[in-house]
Amino acid sequence: MKRSNTTYLRPPPGFRFRRPWYFRPWFYVPVAIIAAVAVFLTVFLSSVVFDLQAQANSFDLNKLDQMESASVILDRNGKIFGQIYVENRETVPYEKLAPDLINAVISVEDAKFYEHHGYDLLGIIRAALKNLTAGHVRQGASTITQQLARNSFSLKERTYRRKLLEIFLAKRIEDNFSKQKILELYLNRIYFGGGMYGAEAAARGYFGKSARDMTLAECATLAGLIKSPNRLSPWSDRTSSRETRDFALDRMRDNGFITHEQCAAARAEKIAVGSRQAAQGQTYAVDYIRQQVIAAVGWDRAINEGYRIHTTIDVDLQRAAEDSLKKHLEEAEHHPDYHHQTYADYAATFRKAKASGKMADQPAPEYLQGAAIGLDNATGDILVLVGGRDFEHNQFNRALQARRPAGTAMLPFVYATAFERGMYPGTVVEDSPLDNRAVMIGGTTGILGEWGPEDADNQYEGRMTARQALVKSKDGASVRIGMDAGIEPVLQLCSSAGIRSPLRPYPATFLGSSEITLAELAMGYTIFPNGGWRPSTPHILERIEEKDGTLVWSGKQQSIRKIVTKPETAYEVHSCLVDALRTGTGKTAYTEFGLKKFPAAGKTGTAYDFTDALFAGYDSNFTCAVWAGFDKPQKIYRGAFGRELALPIWVDIMNAAAQTYPPQEVKKPSTLKQFEICSRSGQLATDKCYDAVKSANGDAVQRRTTYMEIATQAQAPIDPCNIHGEPRARIAREFGSSELPRAELAVNLTQVTPVAVKSPTLIADDDPYDSIKATTTPDPIPQPATQTAENQNGDNGSPTKEVNSAGNTASVNPPDSQPTQSSPEIRKAVPVQQILKAIPVQPQERQPSEIRRAIPVKPLDQEDTQRTLLRSAAQPPPSDTND
Repeated sequence: MKRSNTTYLRPPPGFRFRRPWYFRPWFYVPVAIIAAVAVFLTVFLSSVVFDLQAQANSFDLNKLDQMESASVILDRNGKIFGQIYVENRETVPYEKLAPDLINAVISVEDAKFYEHHGYDLLGIIRAALKNLTAGHVRQGASTITQQLARNSFSLKERTYRRKLLEIFLAKRIEDNFSKQKILELYLNRIYFGGGMYGAEAAARGYFGKSARDMTLAECATLAGLIKSPNRLSPWSDRTSSRETRDFALDRMRDNGFITHEQCAAARAEKIAVGSRQAAQGQTYAVDYIRQQVIAAVGWDRAINEGYRIHTTIDVDLQRAAEDSLKKHLEEAEHHPDYHHQTYADYAATFRKAKASGKMADQPAPEYLQGAAIGLDNATGDILVLVGGRDFEHNQFNRALQARRPAGTAMLPFVYATAFERGMYPGTVVEDSPLDNRAVMIGGTTGILGEWGPEDADNQYEGRMTARQALVKSKDGASVRIGMDAGIEPVLQLCSSAGIRSPLRPYPATFLGSSEITLAELAMGYTIFPNGGWRPSTPHILERIEEKDGTLVWSGKQQSIRKIVTKPETAYEVHSCLVDALRTGTGKTAYTEFGLKKFPAAGKTGTAYDFTDALFAGYDSNFTCAVWAGFDKPQKIYRGAFGRELALPIWVDIMNAAAQTYPPQEVKKPSTLKQFEICSRSGQLATDKCYDAVKSANGDAVQRRTTYMEIATQAQAPIDPCNIHGEPRARIAREFGSSELPRAELAVNLTQVTPVAVKSPTLIADDDPYDSIKATTTPDPIPQPATQTAENQNGDNGSPTKEVNSAGNTASVNPPDSQPTQSSPEIRKAVPVQQILKAIPVQPQERQPSEIRRAIPVKPLDQEDTQRTLLRSAAQPPPSDTND
């Protein structure tokens, strides 16, 4: 037998056989786990995919074509006067879109648009890796189709599930629409900034031309806006807008849509955009309505739906107000003392900057501005809203946003407070200078009234009624009225009247130095024609509807009346404001500016140093306030009163309002009664209430000082005039001749030793109240009636006739002469010259009054004392000039 040559190797001693690695547990256990996980994920993802697919299939693709145009704004009578810029869109077919625009958008937003089927898988993976690294969604890698799906169906959440749903929906859109249709839908829907949606609206808004007629540079500019329309807008940031335009051009060149020469030529062009106002068609009223619509229905609904917006605006009044404001402020700019920028000058530079594409360098306007607002007294509806002269130049709404001093247009609230607290229009107040340090209207020195009075020939008139003070807009008298009423009560009434702006708790607020809005002033004035109440708040939106009439939002609510004053108080102030318009500071409304003959009332307002001119007034239906001034407060010109600048604009608006809303007389409360009072004393009139005056020909006549005033029973005076008349006869009638009261001295003067002045009075170096200086001259003491009769009637004693305030001719008979009684000797005071020398007097200041030392008079017996007191009562004491 032949032996085999095969040699078998035996393992060495101790060798242990091991299985192959693919049979070992550490391999097949992880493999099994991975396989189980894979199966689970497959089942789970299949479920998720199925769910997302089902959800994507649930969307109605017909909505892609349902794009609303700009919302239409209707006035209170259904007239169209504007469009709202939450969704300003005009859809156009694909053929009316410039090819350069389509290529620019594809280059910037989706370079593989013609290659994919709704989504870019590589782009999604790349974005996913970046998002995982960042820990949250930072990059979306959305195709044009995905953006169309997201914008059409409001898929706004930044989550992975939303992204997957967007992909499935985009795939479905690609399966149902052509690439051309997708581009058409996309370019008609997306937002381009400035309130403009779709390429057609954007082209007309930015460049004033259709989308088909845009140049290559303009197409690239629009394509660059898509990622951030507001931030990259050429109206907001011209530099960033240019950079994104150049990026779009470079991408078009790299993708072969344009040549290098075309790219270089387009990059060299300047961005020339049109007017924002022309693009948006906006005015101050339309812009405010837009804001209110967004606040009412929310931003998402506002930017995705087209509405019919019903407002409270009266388009005819609105146009009248806008035209009048422009006309009269232009006339004011031609005043010889007007030395500021004019509207015409700024408009010329504005047009030049717009044409050259340098709008970013254009400064804000500094010409004379104005504003007006008109309210329905009963509802608070805003019928007129003008926030400036030109919305294109500046979008700041001065009727609603600007807080400016109202000047003396604030006085009605001061007098309303005074009447509410017991005074009445016949209350006598002192009109005389006040140290400005007590008021702080415009500085720390000077006399109140030197700056911006309501009359260029302002003179202090001494004692007058509250009615006269308000009608003539007397600053000194008004401050005294306010101080008597109290600062806190005035501020409280202003707050109740709708003035929400903070008012400084100083007397200067009485004269309108605190800043308020024009809308607040107008709302406050509605209390006077309304009988003491006002609407809850001014508003401009009435309701919002779909085009088919479906109600989306309603502004109708139960009318809430805010009670501010008693009806009697409101009517008392109203009656004064009627006089202010007819015969006071507003009388030029009738004599120069053509206010028609209908019941109306109002008050001028001129701020310190002529920085602001106002007029606020009303009729029974409509209240209107007008303002003129600069955005940066400065003097308009010396003499720029409210009656010169604001009043003619107010007249035009009120005349237009009266044609549509005929006014009626404001009803007087039955609790107000008429009383004949003396204007010199504020007390009940007597037969002796006459003053000696000179007639036009120089003859001395007697003028009746009484008139009919209104007051409640609680306000009405009960005493006869204490300036005119015969107190002795009145006392005798009341007490009888045997019952006349006898006055007795409280102190026996013979037992009082007078104190002699031995040294000058000590006065501090700084006398803040000018206590040693006279500020006014006391009223002259009326002459005895006997002297007046003798001087005026001559020897024949014939009566003199004078026309009283009511328009009636009164026959004035000379009063009976009074017997002359001897009076006890009273020695005159002797001036102390030493004290006068000790008081320093500054040059060009009022000389100090004499300080006199009292010299005792001889003792009087009781009978002489009684005669002296009765005789003295026939003559009024000098008025208290310091009030």
